[in-house]
Amino acid sequence: MNQTPRHADMMIKVCGMRNPENIARTASLMPMLMGFVFHQSSPRDASGLDPEVVRSLPAFVRPVAVTVDMDPTELLSLCRRFGIKIVQLHGSESPELCKALKKEGLTVFKAFDLSNPDALEKAAEYDGAVDLFVFDSGKGGTGEKFDWSQLENYQLSTPYLLSGGIGPDDVDAVVAAMRRGMAGIDINSRFESEPGMKDLNLLINFILKLRLFNECEPTSTPFWEKEG
Repeated sequence: MNQTPRHADMMIKVCGMRNPENIARTASLMPMLMGFVFHQSSPRDASGLDPEVVRSLPAFVRPVAVTVDMDPTELLSLCRRFGIKIVQLHGSESPELCKALKKEGLTVFKAFDLSNPDALEKAAEYDGAVDLFVFDSGKGGTGEKFDWSQLENYQLSTPYLLSGGIGPDDVDAVVAAMRRGMAGIDINSRFESEPGMKDLNLLINFILKLRLFNECEPTSTPFWEKEG
């Protein structure tokens, strides 16, 4: 977890999926993570999606349930129904709740809005309570970035995904942002033709430029779990 990631190690999460055909085509590009938003106010809400679409994802694509202050019992039920083992929490969920969800066998991501000046201080309260942080602009789906320089001297032990406004032309910026603690990136609205529909040409070009295909082998171990 203390080393700087290489291109080959960096994870890609494609978030905001809701169309079955678009999901299948995006999965063929082998992102390590695919996010499904379960929040009715979102234009990318996947609540009406057939659970079998998610259950049928290739083994090397891990689905993530993205929620906001969902009742824990409802969240566990949703995960069982869709066959999801990773949750990404965007609300006021406490460290204690995150730990409880981990005890239920879930991998827990917690999102923080880094346009808020005390966000990293707040994230420190969750250090060790979750598996991964997601740092974004707090304006999900708008394509807006936060100031990535805040993470130059990242000191927490929990790795993070860089999110919020990453687009097709940001390859150089993403490479420059790679440093200790950064597990990968979370991409969404700037790769869309409309909310919930990813543009495959944009994704292909971006992924090829980052040369990330070997991150996706089903037996691969994420770099933060490796020795050394």
